[in-house]
Formats: sequence, C-alpha cells, structure tokens
Amino acid sequence: MANEVATTNGFNLMTLNDFSEAIAEEMDGLGTIPLDRVKIPSGGGIAFEVPGDDEDNPESASELVGIILHHHAVNAYWRNKFSGANDKPDCSSMDGKTGVDQETGEMKSCADCPYNQFGSDDDGRGKACKNIHRIYFLRSDNPVPIIISLPPTSLKSMRDYIGKRILVKGMRCYDALTKITLKKEKNAAGIVYSRVVFTFVEKLSDEARAQAKIVADSMKQMDKNFDVDEDDYSTGVPVTDKDGFMNVPEGSEEQMPFN
Repeated sequence: MANEVATTNGFNLMTLNDFSEAIAEEMDGLGTIPLDRVKIPSGGGIAFEVPGDDEDNPESASELVGIILHHHAVNAYWRNKFSGANDKPDCSSMDGKTGVDQETGEMKSCADCPYNQFGSDDDGRGKACKNIHRIYFLRSDNPVPIIISLPPTSLKSMRDYIGKRILVKGMRCYDALTKITLKKEKNAAGIVYSRVVFTFVEKLSDEARAQAKIVADSMKQMDKNFDVDEDDYSTGVPVTDKDGFMNVPEGSEEQMPFN
C-alpha cells in the first residue's frame, strides 16, 4: 500500500508502508531490487536518457524534478582500458575513500593509490581510476529512486547548490524539491560537454520531509548493494591538468576540480 504526499508544486511523494516486506516477497531469489540509471549525454547534449517501460527505447527528459535522497562518491578502476562492455571494475570504492580489489578482496586507500593520481591514465593527463559521484533521486509518483552518476565536471555545480541553497537554509538535501537540468559547455580546447545544473524548487512540508527522511535513511543502508557498471562511467569528459582543473574559456568561473 502506498502513501502519497502532495507538495505545492504538484509533486507527489510516494513511499510504501510495507516496501521491505514486498521486496523480500517478490524479489526472493532474484537479488536486490534494481534501480534505473539515468545517462548524461556526451558532446553537450541537454537531455537526459531515462529508462522507460521499454528497455530498448529509453525516454528523453530535458529536466528531472525530485528529491535528492542520498549521494556519495564512487571510484572505479579498470585494469584494461574501459570498453563499455559492462565488465565490473577491477577495483572499486563506494565512498571514494577505501577501494576493494575485486580479485583479492584487498582493501586499499584511495588517497594513496597510484591509479588515483593525476598522470596515471594512458594519456598521462588524468586518472586511471575514474572518480564519479552518485545521486539517488526520487521523482513524483514513483516510490523507487533513480541513480544519476555525476561526471567530475559537474561536481562544483552540486557543491555550490548544496552549500549555498540547501545547508545555509538549515536543510538537508531530502528536505527540498530539486530540479536538475543540463547545460552545454565548451572548454578552451574546444571540447563540448554537458554540465549538470541544480535548481532549488521549494522546501518540502513537514509531512513530506518526514516521509523523505525515512526513504533517505533506507537508501543509506542499501547504497552498497548497487554495483558500479558502465552507466556509472561518464565518457566525453574534458581532460584536466595535473592539478585537477579543466581548461575553460577565459573569464569563466567554471574551474572545477575532480573529487
């Protein structure tokens, strides 16, 4: 049975009273309930690719409106050059701090790992380990969140949004309704890419915030159940320099360091 809480902008926050029971019953022997993953286009596209009812025909969305339930860093290293073949990374970290070697189970410090240093990739200009940031995003009329994986070039946008629009108002991300869009950008080398933009819509009602926090707390317990795959790895990201900054047009403030 679903609970539905409407906001002033017509956003319907849905949760399931017996969601854990329903998952245990219906997903028995099938593993964890899957979450759809949104794709951010390369080449400066301004529409997200969102899985729909037909897996072969994803939907296109110019904006996503919902609640940021939870977010965290993800690091992934493929020993062989990433091919997009959905191979699991040879080493991955679900917090951006401690990685786990898939073959040996050895735990490694991401800060000290040579593959997480600039100059370690094949071109000598970036990192062999891919730094990503995951967002678990709850949309209207849907009790199951989607995953959005931010490329490094969008980290400053998220950092500014949380710092200037959320925390200073005494809120957490799950207290607010957020709109996410894409903006076409070009760096000094002429490389076009898509930058994610976050916009504050409204503060949720007390009832909606209480419901959202329940779902957010649940996601924090489940986030390690969702493996890193090719949808987490964002291609088409401009190359950065050894200090972790990408080259941008003169006068731009978008000098965004990698995480």
